[in-house]
Amino acid sequence: MATITTTDGTEIFYKDCGSKDAQPIVFHHGWPLSSDDWDNQMLFFLGQGYRVIAHDRRGHGRSSQTDAGNEMNTYAADVIELAEALDLKNAVHVGHSTGGGEVARYVARVAAGRGAKAVLLGAVAPMMMRSDTNPAGLPPELFDGFRASLIANRAEFYREIASGPFYGFNRVGAEVSQGLIDNWSRQGLMGGAKAQYDCITAFSATDFTEDLRAINVPVLVMHGTDDQLVPFANHAPRSVELLKNGTLKAYEGLSHGMAATHTEVINADLLAFVRS
Repeated sequence: MATITTTDGTEIFYKDCGSKDAQPIVFHHGWPLSSDDWDNQMLFFLGQGYRVIAHDRRGHGRSSQTDAGNEMNTYAADVIELAEALDLKNAVHVGHSTGGGEVARYVARVAAGRGAKAVLLGAVAPMMMRSDTNPAGLPPELFDGFRASLIANRAEFYREIASGPFYGFNRVGAEVSQGLIDNWSRQGLMGGAKAQYDCITAFSATDFTEDLRAINVPVLVMHGTDDQLVPFANHAPRSVELLKNGTLKAYEGLSHGMAATHTEVINADLLAFVRS
């Protein structure tokens, strides 16, 4: 296992494949998953000659099952330490869902020359939960329900998400993949319950407005219009409005998990953006 140890003693697991002289592409996974969720994209971009890196966020996958630091500032700080340890420069950072929030906070803070471009795919930015500054957001009670379900029966809760709204398998006529459902549940149950519980607050209640405004590099915002977990209208268009150099790519009828259900489409668009 390849790991770094952060300043607070947390071990962060990561994958690092390809020539160290190639441009790096760094993949940031969603809740409650791991770097394994990017296996298809990592293999694809490795085949295109890029250096590909993905890490398990603290508390997730094979990283330390932390009971502290499970919030966006620390997540971004962990990525800063990883990028410095691997000496990543001119990197493209691709984040899905919670990982999209992590990318926004990281790229807004990273030193010049570390990040070249960013991709927010089904990302939680600018903010998920309803608040005084985000009146169109989702009700806080929804996320209270997430926490209650995680405590009551984490395995069943994860199975329900994967077999339903995450991939759109609850839609009439959907082509259901039991393999994707099983792999999603496997990844989720690898991580720590406390860290994943805390992460619900991190992805739902963090406001990324100022992060998006601070980003100077080109950003591609990719979002499915049938995203049942991170609704399209409240996220993708608003993120592009806040970005200095943002481009919106909407995918009609696609779900939150479109990078897994429509890999050829997503990979082709990612490659075009990276090469642009």
